Amino acid sequence: MYAGGEFATIGGQVRNGIAALSASTGLASAWNPDKDGVVYALAVSGTTVYAGGIFTFVGGQPRSCIAALDASTGVASAWNPNANFTVWALAVSGSTVYVGGEFTTIGGQARSGIAAVDASSGLASGWNPNANGPVYAVAVSGTKAYVGGAFTILGGTTRNHIAALNATTGVVTSWDPNADSDVDALAVSGTTVYAGGTFTSIGGQTRSSIAALDATTGLATAWYPDADGEVDALAVNGTTVYAGGVFGKLGGALRSRIGAVNATTGVATAWNPNANATVLALAVSGSTVYASGLFASIGGQPRNRIAALDAANGLAAAWNPSANSDVNALFVTSTTVYAGGAFTNIGGAARNRIAALSVTSGLATAWNPNADASINALGVSGSTVYASGLFASIGGQPRNRIAALDAANGLAAAWNPSANSDVNALFVTSTTVYAGGAFTNIGGAARNRIAALSVTSGLATAWNPNADASINALGVAGSTVFAGGDFTSIGGQARSKVASLDGTSGVATSWNPSASGSVYALAVSGSVAFVGGFFDVIGNLPQTNFAAMGSGVVDVPFQPRDPSLTLLRQNEPNPCRGRTTIPFSLPRAASVTLKIYDVAGREVANLLENEYRLPGRHEVKFDGRVLASGVYMYRLVTGGTVETRKMVLVR
Repeated sequence: MYAGGEFATIGGQVRNGIAALSASTGLASAWNPDKDGVVYALAVSGTTVYAGGIFTFVGGQPRSCIAALDASTGVASAWNPNANFTVWALAVSGSTVYVGGEFTTIGGQARSGIAAVDASSGLASGWNPNANGPVYAVAVSGTKAYVGGAFTILGGTTRNHIAALNATTGVVTSWDPNADSDVDALAVSGTTVYAGGTFTSIGGQTRSSIAALDATTGLATAWYPDADGEVDALAVNGTTVYAGGVFGKLGGALRSRIGAVNATTGVATAWNPNANATVLALAVSGSTVYASGLFASIGGQPRNRIAALDAANGLAAAWNPSANSDVNALFVTSTTVYAGGAFTNIGGAARNRIAALSVTSGLATAWNPNADASINALGVSGSTVYASGLFASIGGQPRNRIAALDAANGLAAAWNPSANSDVNALFVTSTTVYAGGAFTNIGGAARNRIAALSVTSGLATAWNPNADASINALGVAGSTVFAGGDFTSIGGQARSKVASLDGTSGVATSWNPSASGSVYALAVSGSVAFVGGFFDVIGNLPQTNFAAMGSGVVDVPFQPRDPSLTLLRQNEPNPCRGRTTIPFSLPRAASVTLKIYDVAGREVANLLENEYRLPGRHEVKFDGRVLASGVYMYRLVTGGTVETRKMVLVR
């Protein structure tokens, strides 16, 4: 499998935006063309991998936006059509490479957004449909080349966003589904053309962002998965159509950004819980995943900050303790769910920041250690409950941010590592208490933000991964320690927010999903690591706040979006040369804040500041011509919802 995008690591290896992955293991092969920009399109033909995007160097050679790479070595061939701007789409048929994008010259000829290039020489053929807007998708089937994009005229003929061209002559055929907005993805299977994009009408029917069109007539079939947001990618495999984008609903079910629907019925498959705000803690017990955080809805039900989810279908169970403030930490035993946070009431009783809940009823037990400040983490070993956070007193004793409590009476034990700053995370084994946080001294030793403590004495062991920023979450599987937080370096390696460490040496392993934002929660069960936090990309895939991962690659999308939530869309155009439009939708009237940040997290533009907006679709214009070329993040905040997306600015 070949992959292109904006990633820096994939399949357990450092790869700069382009890689070859094993279809069985997901691990990256030695194939490594490297490049200096972003790859948006890939097509494979025989021993050649064609790449398109916005780059100036790839496979060891200068190449502008398009290149041919050896499938074995990754080295760029002499083939060099030299497009002058972004290539969004590629398709190969015989000796011809069809190219879509925003270029105006390619293969030595003037071509507006679409071209056919000789696969041997790289020269543009006479095929010249001449689009008046960007071309985002190309799919070739037999004698036809299907094209999607933002154009309204193609080959001198009015065609709104989608068309079919004669693959030999470039003449526009009579096929005319007439979409009312952009078509971003196309896939052909037999007599059906599947289309994805931002449209609400196509093929003479109301269709929201995804449709199946008759390949002869252009009319929409009865197939209607009805996505509630943009569909940017499509693939067909037998009886299943896979879709990716920024939707929250697909095929009659909640599906956040990725889903699979039956090719006949359009009905969705699979498991998707969906949290409407940040997830701070996770714990797995048997067939149940316990989650806590800032959310008010998860698993299709209203749940105040704490919930139990079915591990098979992602739906919320009836268990509902309902906390009155944030729940930062969970630990589950066969009979009890221990909870810690900022709450003063949970499970129907007054409990100051720490409580024990019945695993059956969700009601608080009599256990009541009464912490004087927030609890950030919990762990249990035998008859002892370990707690950490911001407190100075717990279980009737002074304790600096970390303590051991009797599981029967809630009183503090003599164990006292005394941290000099916040302890955000704990994981307890039979011999060791792993601790993470903001501290630089714990257990009587200098330890930067992560440490291993003797379960008997509370003293720090020699294990010392040395993180450069806060640790918020820890998990252990066998001899591996998983860490999540705000760090960019840990265990002697560059790691963005999430990493796994050797349990003996403290050195970072090759597992490197790289989250785009803070990680606050980890739970490891068998070969799956559940991750929660405040991110929108992890493992190089769009995932909002909640994901399940295996072998370093996201393989189970854990979180579809509630269709009633705000939808922040991709800016248009992207990449942009300075001026761009940021669209978003509101389900109800709300105050909105929209800001732009650089990759270091610094605010570079404030577009909206608590401004009132009515329900419906909105657009905000942004002029970034004063900014340097690069990747920027734009973040929308409204009510309890925060959404972030990336834009690429080029000069």
